[in-house]
Amino acid sequence: MSRLRIAVGIATRGRAAILAETLAELARQRRAPERVLVCHVGPEDVAALPEAHPGVAFLRAEAGLPRQRNAILDAAGPDCDVLLFLDDDFLPAPDYLAVLEAVLRARPDCVVATGTVIADGAKGPGIAVAEGRALLARDPGAPDPLAAAPHFNGYGCNMAVRLAPVRAHGLRFDEALPLYAWYEDIDFTRRLAAASGGAILRLAGARGVHLGVKAARTPGLRLGYSQVANPIYLARKGSFPWSHAVPSALRHCAINALRSLAPEPEVDRLGRFRGNLLALRDLLLGRADPRRILDL
Repeated sequence: MSRLRIAVGIATRGRAAILAETLAELARQRRAPERVLVCHVGPEDVAALPEAHPGVAFLRAEAGLPRQRNAILDAAGPDCDVLLFLDDDFLPAPDYLAVLEAVLRARPDCVVATGTVIADGAKGPGIAVAEGRALLARDPGAPDPLAAAPHFNGYGCNMAVRLAPVRAHGLRFDEALPLYAWYEDIDFTRRLAAASGGAILRLAGARGVHLGVKAARTPGLRLGYSQVANPIYLARKGSFPWSHAVPSALRHCAINALRSLAPEPEVDRLGRFRGNLLALRDLLLGRADPRRILDL
């Protein structure tokens, strides 16, 4: 099998300094990508990065993660075989792309590949860049770097998709999930697997650190609404099983309610819980819709 042509796509907004660090890590890849595509909303999102990275293609789109990722899909072009979506605060290990290509060549049935996150700042106060790099340097790696196991979905901070089935089935990210688009990664990757009959795999050797930077994130009220409305919307759509959607919505309601009594400094728990309650009310009234967050 010939070498795969891999593009890396990064949607970003309001975090130029962090984006610069992620681009620096990409430049250290043992196996360089054929293309790097950065989609931003305004010039302030990338600052002077276009001049500093002439080999990177910078494109603009309207705000919203699905819109920006769709713009990246369009820009990838017919000459690319694989598109790896990275968050602008994901630091990939130097052999990430080499492992990705090796597994995809060995497993032609794999249509979605998601890496191993060795530390995830999204689940806490966030991880500083220096700490993230130190974690990567200390990581012993996987015993079998090419090991891969079935997984429920691609994790949006680092997920690769084969572009041939994406094009064949006309798949797009759902723009009815606005802004930060809670669970857009689950929706897209599970629809791709279902449409193509392909596998979603988690790769042991494609490793990285998700810094989980809190700047430019969706406010608590809106995020809380999405935590309830989005999984229910996706269950009705058929891309997320009801057996996962209902427990997910209820779990986040319970967590936000309990932790709002003594919230973490970096999390607007009360705002999230209020958003949860608004979405539950809208569900009872039959008007719940992910796009309602645009009015909150």
